[in-house]
Amino acid sequence: MAVGSGRDLAVPTGLLRIEDCLDADGGVRLPPGVTLSSLIDRNVTFVPDEVAYRYLDYTRSDAGHAVEMTWAQLGVRIRAIGAQVQRLVSRDDRVAILAPQGLDYVAGFFAAIKAGTIAVPLFAPELPGHAERLDTALRDSRPALVLVTEAVLDAVEAFLDTLPPELRPRVAVLDCIPDDMAGEFTAVEVGVDDVSHLQYTSGSTRPPVGVEVTHRAVGTNLIQMILSIDLLDRNTHGVSWLPLYHDMGLSMIGFPAVYGGHSTLLSPTAFVRRPQRWIRALSDGSSRGRVVTAAPNFAYEWTAQRGVPDAGEDVDLRNVVMIIGSEPVSIDAIDAFNAAFAPYGLPATAIKPSYGIAEATLFVATTDPAATASVAYFDRGQLATGHAVRVEADAPGAVAHVSSGQVARSLWAAVVDPASGAELPDGRVGEMWLHGNNIGRGYWGLPEETRRTFGATLASRLDTGSHAAGVPSGASWLRTGDLGFHLDGELYVTGRIADRIVVDGLDFYPQDVEATVADASATVRRGYVTAFTVPGDGGERLVVVAERAPRTNRADSTAAVEAIGSLVALRHGLAVHDVRILPAGAIPRTTSGKLARRACRAQYLEGSWD
Repeated sequence: MAVGSGRDLAVPTGLLRIEDCLDADGGVRLPPGVTLSSLIDRNVTFVPDEVAYRYLDYTRSDAGHAVEMTWAQLGVRIRAIGAQVQRLVSRDDRVAILAPQGLDYVAGFFAAIKAGTIAVPLFAPELPGHAERLDTALRDSRPALVLVTEAVLDAVEAFLDTLPPELRPRVAVLDCIPDDMAGEFTAVEVGVDDVSHLQYTSGSTRPPVGVEVTHRAVGTNLIQMILSIDLLDRNTHGVSWLPLYHDMGLSMIGFPAVYGGHSTLLSPTAFVRRPQRWIRALSDGSSRGRVVTAAPNFAYEWTAQRGVPDAGEDVDLRNVVMIIGSEPVSIDAIDAFNAAFAPYGLPATAIKPSYGIAEATLFVATTDPAATASVAYFDRGQLATGHAVRVEADAPGAVAHVSSGQVARSLWAAVVDPASGAELPDGRVGEMWLHGNNIGRGYWGLPEETRRTFGATLASRLDTGSHAAGVPSGASWLRTGDLGFHLDGELYVTGRIADRIVVDGLDFYPQDVEATVADASATVRRGYVTAFTVPGDGGERLVVVAERAPRTNRADSTAAVEAIGSLVALRHGLAVHDVRILPAGAIPRTTSGKLARRACRAQYLEGSWD
């Protein structure tokens, strides 16, 4: 959509205007001095009484209790917490947030940044199954201070006691810091190229690492997201249950800061227990204006199964925009959700398949605002050799891939041969390399890995049709580690390099094999399957680990194992070395809900399920 085309943004004088963030050619260019803190200060000044964030608390009752914070109130809390931070630590120290989901977390995150420290959004140790990730992040970032709430203070202190004495940070309790401390805050000059926060990766393919995200990267990426998803109207607001330590969750509290909008938040636990809560919050927002939300595949599948409104319930989803991403997008998840919620006014264009990565702050590509989610079918055998060849949906060996749409404005995405560094033409599968001001500065404390990942240079680019056109020769590119291709003006993501199943020199995508496993037997819980290889005599051997579908606990798994082996061999030409059918909940997942194939493979090799 063209900005400056006469559309009235209706913004009060003084608030940031999207037009001010564009150069003469329409490229994204932040005005001087724009940081997360300066954006919030503008909102505190010009829309002080408008709601900034609303939290729906379901801990006390199923009905939920809404707690709201205006921009003025947020400004006071940020300065009060910031003053306490300044008392306890020095500039550029790391300050980790280990609080539960809620408004205290939001204020603590922004306060750490405003105080001149580097925020480290993490989570309280009460999050089940992720103690190792928390330990890794704390040992890596070495925060001088952690921000908690009184509710989790004992659990956090017990967890910190497991760290070596030299790594134990100080602790500040957010909800015990009085507002009148705001007067003690000392203003700190923060530059656009200073690090705003460390975003720890999900750990799906390797141990988590901290991405150094600058204010320039944050601001650029938020503007890119607003332009791509058409969030220009100030009456657009967000609804999110995504964890605030996740990059997609942070984006949902970031974009309202740009122009004084607001977001409604709830906890991941509240969503998982009753996904109708997400739908009701979206409906409430849709009745008053446009509302945007985001979630990975499993959330749409889960909500289609368990979140359909009760008979007679008034639900209106006419004005909803729904981002789906964080992993290769499933057309089954989209179709199931559309079928379940079209009767409630959900537009066919509502769901937006998208691609993002923490190293790029988050947002990379999405479908056009007026477009519906689209799926294309490609020959499986050709994909195994790196060629995207379209076929009919019913063709033998056809495999579906959902388009991620178009790359964000002022971001370049070239598909590159990872071995030679040469750009590949459209229709060829390669590693996606990115260049733009939304790219993070590097990995915290990992200079060599930073150089390899963030400092790549193209060995050659295409003479015609290059997706690197406009990028200076010798410029640095981010190696995403993700495979994909351009075709007919669309970007397709096929999977992670680290996840590839390589047998006899051919590449197979785990999610493709996993879909086949789910098709093979009703005993398998769709979306809860991992496929990987393990060393064996003569080369790599394929292993499948799957969870049981509901109400199949007493079913004999022998027939399922045989069916899985037969269908995988038929579709992919692969022999399955071992199949494990496990109870629900056995397969490890990342903090963002993605399958943790690396951890699953490690547990298999350790004999955890023998």
